[in-house]
Amino acid sequence: MSRLYVGIMSGTSLDGIDIALVSFEGRQATLVGAICLPFPESLHNDLLSLCTAGPDEIQRAGRAGIAWATLAADGVNALLAEHSVAAAQVSAIGSHGQTIRHHPELGFSCQIGAPALLAELSGISVICDFRSRDLAAGGEGAPLVPAFHHWLLGSPMDTRVLVNIGGFANLTVLKPDHPALGFDSGPGNVLLDHWITQYRGEAFDRDGQWARSGTAEDALLVRMLQDPYFQRKAPKSTGREYFNASWLDDVLEQAGKTFAPADVQATLLELTARSIAQDVRSNIPGSADIYVCGGGARNGWLMQRLAELLAPAVVQTTQTLGVDPDWMEAIAFAWLAWRFDTREPANLPAVTGARGQRILGALYPA
Repeated sequence: MSRLYVGIMSGTSLDGIDIALVSFEGRQATLVGAICLPFPESLHNDLLSLCTAGPDEIQRAGRAGIAWATLAADGVNALLAEHSVAAAQVSAIGSHGQTIRHHPELGFSCQIGAPALLAELSGISVICDFRSRDLAAGGEGAPLVPAFHHWLLGSPMDTRVLVNIGGFANLTVLKPDHPALGFDSGPGNVLLDHWITQYRGEAFDRDGQWARSGTAEDALLVRMLQDPYFQRKAPKSTGREYFNASWLDDVLEQAGKTFAPADVQATLLELTARSIAQDVRSNIPGSADIYVCGGGARNGWLMQRLAELLAPAVVQTTQTLGVDPDWMEAIAFAWLAWRFDTREPANLPAVTGARGQRILGALYPA
């Protein structure tokens, strides 16, 4: 018997909320429908400011969480109406919320999103706070999506690498007869988006056109890749707490020269591509096909550079596997809600470093 769940994902790119309506039956996840709601500029700015220390954080976080939940509820209600699905037909919402701090080294990761209000406004039970249980068991609390990748896309015959490129990039390595591996390789779009916003007032570099117009600065790239994070072994996860505008400013200052803005953008794209390729090669001694999802899958220049760096491996999107690359993470959070509902563990200790498998999430009944 199939069951309907809603998955809500709002990632480190801070561009909006992805909402997916998903049907689960057996080992199949079917996307019924999906919607993306861009953040109003005021909410984007509020969430971005909460990623670093500042005054009056508790009140600002509370207000931003309410605004986030209100927007998410509007999206859920619109999506259900579009597909003639009543709230009572949905088993639960799996809500990631919005990460504003991720400090696994301190034992916590903070997501806001007023789940009780989301349950009230949607009339659907909300399952949230998926990272805390893994953290309590000594894990990183991230990445969580590799467990879903393993459940849905693991193959008994082929080695597959899934690369999710959002604000940050994370990899899932699926080898036959081996535990799945997964970790954050480093920045995805986060620094690219910051740089083009700063210099051109644009939210993102469409298709990588600005990066393509510049020339990657080899010495600057080497300096970036010397950051200790890129030498760390998995399990590892990162976020805006580490790779942010201050990190980039420090690297540029240490370089001791001025670079053309387009060349910095080209170098940042190369940083994303090289750090991904470096981790693929170090974890896959043989060949494997590469499947990309997330916003980075729409960046033609980034996809081309990945294909060139990883040849002869084939680089394609997860659409080849039957999963729309735009909705992979939202579907994953619907799956996490389903796993909580069925009281099944949803973390992979080999990925997060937790002491064992745990049931993830907390419930706010409708």
